[in-house]
Amino acid sequence: MSSLYLYLESDITVPDNFKENLRLLCSYYKSTSEVCRRLGINRPQFNRYLNGTNRPSANTMRRFCEFFGVEEGEITLPHAQFQCLVQVRPAHKVNSSTVSLEQRHCDNLQHISLTGQDKYLGYYFEYYISMACPGKILRTLVCIELRDGKMYFQRTERLREEGRAKPFHGIYKGIAYFLADRIFLMDYETLTGHEVTQTILFPSFKNRIDRLTGLKLGVSGSGERMPCCARVVYEHLGKQVNKREALALCGLYDVDSEQIDMSIRQAITNAMESSEWHFRARF
Repeated sequence: MSSLYLYLESDITVPDNFKENLRLLCSYYKSTSEVCRRLGINRPQFNRYLNGTNRPSANTMRRFCEFFGVEEGEITLPHAQFQCLVQVRPAHKVNSSTVSLEQRHCDNLQHISLTGQDKYLGYYFEYYISMACPGKILRTLVCIELRDGKMYFQRTERLREEGRAKPFHGIYKGIAYFLADRIFLMDYETLTGHEVTQTILFPSFKNRIDRLTGLKLGVSGSGERMPCCARVVYEHLGKQVNKREALALCGLYDVDSEQIDMSIRQAITNAMESSEWHFRARF
């Protein structure tokens, strides 16, 4: 998966004291990889800061200072002076124990997440009855990958809007957990940040993954923003795909479209039996 953030960098040479100060701050963490992961920045780019070959943009510098608990005017101080300042600074300012409560909860879930998640990596077509366009099947492209021992994923919607020559691509990014024979996925819409969705899937107990089924909870993309729940199917495509061709197949389809396999159409029908008290997933 690509980095969650893109940064503009300057070619101005960075004073040695900045890179030395940055290395000192990183030393309070288990690894540089941990710092990169929590900052949401790729390792090669961060290495250029540590080596002094790139200067962070003003936005990136602010994020560094907020993360490490120092002021912008402090991080560029002469190294000996900065080292003394950090040593007398309260420990929570520069120690990894400053991790937010939310991050600690996520780390705990990752710690107890079951092994055997490697086989779920790769690309999927996701199918469910659209929450924004009831009566239509929405097919999206999902990519699940493993980074630093954690499962991350991205969902990409491809929708055509009236008056637009090119289709609109909605990007959702999130993290997945494999807990007690269920796969939990939670993501957010990256363009506006106005939507969080959760999907719970049954795992596959076969050596070769074909489809995963479960339930999806979110809100409709229309102005109504109605909370909705729908049955969902993940159709496994493989570890590698032609993303351009796969995305070209994504979009809205009629519920009786023969371009969608009949068994998938049946699996995502949101019907309830008279004996059911709750809306339930189907195997």
